[in-house]
Amino acid sequence: MAMRKVVLTEDEMPRQWYNILADIKMNPPLGPDGKPVSPDMLAPVFPMNLIEQEVSSERWITIPDAVMDVYRIWRPSPLVRAVDLEKALDTPARIYFKNEGVSPPGSHKPNTAVPQAYYNKVFGIKRITTETGAGQWGSALSFACSQFGLECKVYMVKISFEQKPYRKTMMGVWGGKCVPSPSNETKAGRDVLAQNPDSPGSLGIAISEAVEAAVSDTSGQTRYSLGSVLNHVMLHQTVIGLEAKNQLAKIGEYPDIVIGCAGGGSNFAGTAFPFVLDKLNGRQIEIYPVEPAACPSLTQGPFVYDHGDNAGYTPLLPMHSLGHNFVPAPIHAGGLRYHGMAPTVSQLVNEGVIEAKAVNQLEAYEAGIIFARSEGHIPAPETTHAIAQVVKEARRAKEEGKEKVILFNWSGHGCLDLAAYEKYLAGELSNPVFTAEEKAKAAEAFANFPKPQLLKSR
Repeated sequence: MAMRKVVLTEDEMPRQWYNILADIKMNPPLGPDGKPVSPDMLAPVFPMNLIEQEVSSERWITIPDAVMDVYRIWRPSPLVRAVDLEKALDTPARIYFKNEGVSPPGSHKPNTAVPQAYYNKVFGIKRITTETGAGQWGSALSFACSQFGLECKVYMVKISFEQKPYRKTMMGVWGGKCVPSPSNETKAGRDVLAQNPDSPGSLGIAISEAVEAAVSDTSGQTRYSLGSVLNHVMLHQTVIGLEAKNQLAKIGEYPDIVIGCAGGGSNFAGTAFPFVLDKLNGRQIEIYPVEPAACPSLTQGPFVYDHGDNAGYTPLLPMHSLGHNFVPAPIHAGGLRYHGMAPTVSQLVNEGVIEAKAVNQLEAYEAGIIFARSEGHIPAPETTHAIAQVVKEARRAKEEGKEKVILFNWSGHGCLDLAAYEKYLAGELSNPVFTAEEKAKAAEAFANFPKPQLLKSR
């Protein structure tokens, strides 16, 4: 009988996060004057204890006991061998996935939501604002804030707010307040609505609203929280890859290929960065972030300095970007509809350490159906992008007759995304693509910004 799950005990959980900034060279974020941003300049937005993690170059950072206590609600998450998917694809590849859908909100997002809520709490903050695309991050932060007694305000991208109404309900159950973005609550939202009253919204717009709401609170007791992109977020997510390495070692396996879907980069980075460390030290391994063809920041966006939000409130970040004013097509993978990519992920793509892939919406849903009908679990629309690349690699292994080991992150379940699956099964979904016209227009957003250096870590 084939093994299906590798499970760690709570005593075997990682007690430290891995910080990739210890092992790669990065361009600094820049302020409006073109000079590097100092930590104190971020203080109105984030608590200083998180800012210290954002700029830290320590390779290993200890996970606080209070965070470990909440992690134990669902961690360690199981590593699962996709035996029936292997059979369905008739592949010699051995496919493993880290099941991050076992968390209370059903995704990987609490891995960083919990420590962010904790660090805000101990810093004396009472309220947190944030944005969310598909609603998984907003749900996760609402859950985390409920664990530490904080208020949570979530600006949810309007098209996802309409497509996924029960995400709002999840946030409400945990005490979070969710509003559709763009909204009339902020200047950033009102400016967008003035130009386009029917705007579907974007993560860039929602970020602007959440940042504005935080910094405009004169009490000093509100801060902003980001669910992806920044270094401290990538750091917290590495519990995924660190657990996976321990689980694979228990059965004498090591991946030839590591895959994760990529919107802002957090679940991919959390899975991949512990293996990137091995690759930087000579290990032969292929690592693929997979994004939607409708929002292809890594595969078509240039490596530039650009704002992380629509209104330009954030510093200029060195990243692959489609332009901070870009509003992606309303695909159902709302968590992947972001104009840019994490600077750390962008840097690794730029260096050729990892290789970006893109898949279209129908290809992703087809893979999601294959997975659900073989393994049983219904994946989130975002997760189906990773699965689509897994299917390609498994079929390639069959063509080549090679017994490859494939690891991917099953970043969340799709049980609140059934409306999208209903449309797919009815043949009502399309394949939006990033057009040449959109590419030319997006380039204008950062044409006059400084250019990042082409650094090499090794």
